[in-house]
Order: sequence, then C-alpha cells, then structure tokens
Amino acid sequence: MVYSQAQADPFESKNLSQMYGGVSLMDFEQLKTFQLVSRLKSFSRAAEKLGVTQPAISAQIRSLENEVGARLFDREGGRVTFTAAGRLFEPFAEHCLQCHSHILAGVSELYQSPRGEISVSTSEATSLYVLPAVFGQFKKLYSRVHLSIVRSERSRTLEAVFSREVDFGIVSLPVKDSRLLIHSIHKDEVVLVTSPTHHLAERESVKLDEILQYPLLMMKHGRQREKINHFFHSRDVQPRVAMELDSSELLKRLIGAGIGMGFLPHTNVRADESAGLLRTMKVDGMRIHRELALIFRKDKTLTRAAHAFLEVATNGAKTVPQPIRVKSRAG
Repeated sequence: MVYSQAQADPFESKNLSQMYGGVSLMDFEQLKTFQLVSRLKSFSRAAEKLGVTQPAISAQIRSLENEVGARLFDREGGRVTFTAAGRLFEPFAEHCLQCHSHILAGVSELYQSPRGEISVSTSEATSLYVLPAVFGQFKKLYSRVHLSIVRSERSRTLEAVFSREVDFGIVSLPVKDSRLLIHSIHKDEVVLVTSPTHHLAERESVKLDEILQYPLLMMKHGRQREKINHFFHSRDVQPRVAMELDSSELLKRLIGAGIGMGFLPHTNVRADESAGLLRTMKVDGMRIHRELALIFRKDKTLTRAAHAFLEVATNGAKTVPQPIRVKSRAG
C-alpha cells in the first residue's frame, strides 16, 4: 500500500527523516503517478486508470512537489500542463523508473526461466537457410521467448548492433572490432551454380577458362563478392559479368531460369539441388568459404533469454559469457 506524506507512518517518517537529514524521500509510486498524469494530461483520468480517487492523486503530486521544491503542473480550465520545473523533471523521472524496472527484471531473471524478446539482425539468405534450425531448436527449449528477425545487409546489421537496436547480429567473417564479441556459428563452401539445362550442368568440376566463356550473375557487394573478385584478379582474368544483384534469392532464381551461372554458398542451394532445380560444381583451384558469426557488444548485459539463445546458437561454446549474478551484501 502506498501512503502520501500525510498518511505515512509517523515512526517510519521520523526514522527516514533522521537518516537523511530531515529531507523526505520521493518514492517510485509518486514517480509513476507523475508520469501517468503527464501522459494523460489529467488528474481525473490518472485516478481512473489507477483505480483511486482524484484527491489521492493530487496528494501524491503535492507531496512530490514539496520534495522537489517547485510546482510541476499547471492546472487551468481543466487542462494540465507542465511548468518549467515539471518539464525539467520529466526525463529524470522517466530514467529513474526505467532503472527501477531493469533492476527488478534483472533480479527476477536469476530465479525464472528465460522469457521476453530477443532481436537478431542478419541477411535475407542467412535468415532463410541457416537460422531456421537454430530458431527451431531454441523455441523447443524456450517457448516463452519471442524471437524477432530483422533482415538487413551486413553493414546495416553492424550499425544496428553498435546502436543497440538489436541484441545480436549474424554476419560473414572476418569482423575486426574490439567492441564486439564474435562467435563462429556456421561454415560452408561457395560453389558454382547452374541450371540443370546448362552446358556444364553434368560436370562435377570445371576449369577456370571454361567458365570464362559463359555469362556470370554476381552479387553487387559483400564479403563473398570480394573473395570471388580476388580469385579472378589473382589469376589475371576478367569474368563475363552479365548482371549484378542485391538479392541472393533473386540471384538463385535467375540462375535457375538459365540466365547465367553464379556463385552461392552450398547451404543456400542444397534443397534446390536435391529437387533437381539447380546443379552445383567446383572450380579447379577455387576454395572460397563463407563463415558466419554471431556478434554482440562486449558491454552488453545479457538477459537469461539472450544468454540461452547464445548457448543454442554457438552449440554451448565454452567461451560464452555467463549471465551476471547479483551477490548478496552483508549489511
């Protein structure tokens, strides 16, 4: 039960006053009431929302104003607006309540099973061909955690991780940034892909000079394109690039339609290959691998849900940091 200053227990008030030099302490209920009044711009609506009387709301605000030493609201003609002091006080009240909520949630998580929400940013192809197995395993173990996937290209994923817009990112390696923790979660080979009707479709491997005779479809940007470019440049040859695309899914569909050959991670085309829709082969002398890593900020405090996801995604890697535990203090 929450008491206003007039209702507070005299003994408790006396002790608090002695502890803090005669200065009374604002409580979280007063801050919540202030926040609600500021959002609804009405004392009566705030009272209705909280299921209390309007005088009780007014008493809490008066008590808070006495402690702050200034009026926080102007009430004229039924309208409630901030005073200059109220406008200054509002963001501090919001921050204080957020801290209070985070503290309670953090302590609660020490004793409860993972719940809440986890957000992961990654590319279209990774979300389609690599993550379903990870997400499926995770949801079986932690059904109360909501997973949110944000599909973005690599540079945007890195930005989202740094700006704390998402909990985790999944990007291709290498990634070199001292602000990040990096855990490899997937590795496969980049292969040459053709339609089943292509002249080279029945081959298991081809020579470099053979593929130079046919048009290639390539991704515009990314680590994979950089590695392929390096392979051609190191052999001083120029491929016939017929089209550059932003989407690996579109690239795959156009290859299947017989427009040209292209390079894709084997994981992305394995199902199509099994269904007879695409063919894959190796290029003599070309060994290009795609390695994906789960990344997050070193200074990020992991919730139990986030820590559980990290364990599943990295298959229980020993390097996964343990969740922060609250130690009791002797008092």
